[in-house]
Amino acid sequence: MVIYSHSRLSTFEQCPFKFKLRYIDKIVPEIENTIESFLGGIVHAVLEWIYIEAIDGKAHSIDDMIVYYAEEWQKEYTPEIRIVRKNLTAKDYFNKGVKFLLDYYGKHSPFKDGTLEVEKKIIIELDENSKLQGFIDRLVYNGETEQYEIHDYKTANSLPSREKIDSDRQLALYSIAIKEKYGYDKEVVLVWHYLAHDTKIVSRRTNEQLEQLKVKTIALIRQVESTTDFPSVKSALCGWCEYKNMCPNFVKIIGDKQEKLY
Repeated sequence: MVIYSHSRLSTFEQCPFKFKLRYIDKIVPEIENTIESFLGGIVHAVLEWIYIEAIDGKAHSIDDMIVYYAEEWQKEYTPEIRIVRKNLTAKDYFNKGVKFLLDYYGKHSPFKDGTLEVEKKIIIELDENSKLQGFIDRLVYNGETEQYEIHDYKTANSLPSREKIDSDRQLALYSIAIKEKYGYDKEVVLVWHYLAHDTKIVSRRTNEQLEQLKVKTIALIRQVESTTDFPSVKSALCGWCEYKNMCPNFVKIIGDKQEKLY
């Protein structure tokens, strides 16, 4: 049985060709990471560290956090990481991360908000043939409201619309796992931290909405499993795609040679 994930399903929806290369053909791209993805990973790692330390009763200053961030960046960064926006440099992205963390620290220190776990792995049995796996950035139990909170960090430049937030599949699916563990009578709040905007966005789902989501997700999985044609779909995301040099929208095959169309 294939265990699905939100990213796996989203890739299929965005571009079936990319889905085929990544998940069926299992092709490892020449360049696997973009600077945006790298920045997001480092910022997530720093926030995970600061909350684990807080759970263990260890308090850290903002300087400690930035030093940890700089050390992680230096340890993991390589010149091969792709920068799509040619008007920006790696230093620009490093400084973005510093600002994200300074703003976040100012609002949330000393990080004692009822956090139960970070990077919590969840598996949902959608039906007897379908499972979905994911990782919750941070799970909180708010003692004042008696609600569970699923927190997710975003480093994207754009803010989503209210409609997109209220129809988001990822955190809603994760909330099913939390309700299965703690009870369907418990309220679960979905919380996104858009760090580039220093903004928190909150949404909720009813149990009825979650049941409808399960049905839709199972239907999508059946569609994935029955698909035999995987066309490439051109979109604004193509500039960041790690398979661009293999895509028929951007590469023309002439004999045994490839001609780039970009």
